[in-house]
Amino acid sequence: MALTVKAKPFTFVSHVLGVIAAVMVLVWCIHFRGGLAFSSSNKNLIFNIHPVLMLIGFIILGGEAIISYKALPWRKEVKKKIHLVLHAVALVLGIIGIYAAFKFHNESGIANLYSLHSWIGIGVICLYGIQWIFGFVVFFYPGGSSTVRADSVPWHALFGMFVYVLALCTAALGFLEKLTFLENAGIDKYGSEAFLVNFTAIVTVLYGTFVILSAVSPHEAVDDFSYAAI
Repeated sequence: MALTVKAKPFTFVSHVLGVIAAVMVLVWCIHFRGGLAFSSSNKNLIFNIHPVLMLIGFIILGGEAIISYKALPWRKEVKKKIHLVLHAVALVLGIIGIYAAFKFHNESGIANLYSLHSWIGIGVICLYGIQWIFGFVVFFYPGGSSTVRADSVPWHALFGMFVYVLALCTAALGFLEKLTFLENAGIDKYGSEAFLVNFTAIVTVLYGTFVILSAVSPHEAVDDFSYAAI
């Protein structure tokens, strides 16, 4: 059965949840975990960059890129450029966030890539990069033929949703993994920090849910969203 609810209400909820999730992860990493730093004797400050950039830079900006066609009132060509740029920024910030995790591990004497979170995370960032490159080459420059673009749109959208769902799952695994480490290190399992981390994960999943609902819901206006090479 086709969805009859328009996308705009879902995009509004997505924006609100995105702001809430961003504030929550910043409160966690700055207030509870001591702040952010690329270089510090306190190696935990290096790690803190990872959840902040992966959530705000990768999940939230990536979600905003996905719903840009439904959330913005401008012409299709303008929205297409915003879609491209937001995904590029999300990808770059995601790579920096992963670099911060590796830097923290290396400087703390911790092994890399031993957890399911890290395995799936590396796969997600690679798939995200492949998706972006494919979209750039086919829909922007040099651009495929009209037939290639038309045939690629549904697959591009479907694969993008698949990668985004994987990213959400990876984020949830990351929150779980880090909170488990913190609880084993002694923080109160029913304390305010533990609740904040769990609720941040829940809000993140809800944000992603409304992003997907926005993406699959009909637009307010008639727009074929076809892609033309620039």
